[in-house]
Amino acid sequence: MKAIIVKEPGGPGQLKFGEVETPEPKAEEILVKLNYTAVNRADTLQRMGKYPPPPGASEIIGLELAGEVVSKGDQVTRWQSGDKVFGLLPGGGYAEYAIIHQDMAMAIPEGITMAQAAAIPEVFLTAYQALIWLGQLGEAEKVLIHAGASGVGTAAIQIAKQLQAQVTVTASAGKHAVCKSLGADEIIDYKNEDFVDKIKSAGGVNLIIDFIGAAYFSQNINCLKMDGRMVMLALIGGGKVEQVDLRKILGKRLKLIGSTLRSRPLDYQIALTSDFTKDLLPLFSQGKLKPVIDSEYNWQDIAKAHEYMEANKNAGKIVLKIAD
Repeated sequence: MKAIIVKEPGGPGQLKFGEVETPEPKAEEILVKLNYTAVNRADTLQRMGKYPPPPGASEIIGLELAGEVVSKGDQVTRWQSGDKVFGLLPGGGYAEYAIIHQDMAMAIPEGITMAQAAAIPEVFLTAYQALIWLGQLGEAEKVLIHAGASGVGTAAIQIAKQLQAQVTVTASAGKHAVCKSLGADEIIDYKNEDFVDKIKSAGGVNLIIDFIGAAYFSQNINCLKMDGRMVMLALIGGGKVEQVDLRKILGKRLKLIGSTLRSRPLDYQIALTSDFTKDLLPLFSQGKLKPVIDSEYNWQDIAKAHEYMEANKNAGKIVLKIAD
C-alpha cells in the first residue's frame, strides 16, 4: 500500500510517499481503507523525531481514520466489510489502509461526512477526557480553555457548553469569531490582553485546560479558585518552571493533572471511547456538536499541511483526503 513515511527526522520536506506492507488485522482488529485522516500537532513532533509512537504501534504517522471496513480478525463481532467507521489510532493514519481494534472504532453518525468524521476522534476524545474524566467539570462552573481555536480547543468549548459551564478562552484576535460561534462566553486576546487580570476580576475559574505549560504556569495558578483543577495536555510554552509559589497550590487546595492520551493503555482508551460514544456521539447527528474543519488537503500536499499547522494558521482541524 501507499503510505507517507519520514525519510529522516526533520522538516515537512522529509515527508515522502513510499510502498509499505499492508497491515494484517489481528483477532480483534479490523482493517480499514481510509478516505480521510487528519493532521495533529503530535504528527509534526513525530516527524521531527520528538514524539515516537508507543511500543507496538505503527511507525507511520497519523492518529485518526475515517473509512470503510475491508477485512477483520476472526474474533471481531461488531463490524462487517463495508461498514463506515472512524476512530483514534496510536499511529498508522497516513496510509491507504490502517488497522484499529474493534472497540476503538465508532460508526460514523448520520449526517456526518467522512471528512468531518476524521476531524472528531483525537480532539473530541482528548477534550472529553480532560473536561469530564479528569477535570470533573460541573454544571455552572467556570472553565478557562487556552488555545481556544485549536482542534482540542474548539471541541472543548462545545463540550463545556453542553455541560452548562461558563467558558472563557484565550485566542489570537483573528480566531475570536470561531470561538464565539461555538459558544464561548468570553474570549481574551492573549497577545494584547492580560488574561490573569480579566479572570481574577471576574472571580477566577474552577478548571483550566492548558496546552502552554511553563509560560502560563504561575498565571494559571493565580486564576484558579479554591479547589480548582488544571489539566495540562501539552507544553508548547516550555516544560520547566523556574519559580513556583507552592503556598498558593496548598492554600487553594488545587489539583494539577498532567495527561497524554496516546500513551494510555488500550483498555483505558476503549473505556474512554465507549463513554464518549454513549454520552456525546449522538449529539453530532442532532447538530448539538460539530467537527470544526479549518482546511482540507490532498495527502499529496502533506508537507504544505504540516507547514500550515506549524505556522499556527488553523482554527479547527486540518484534514487529509487519501486519494491518488
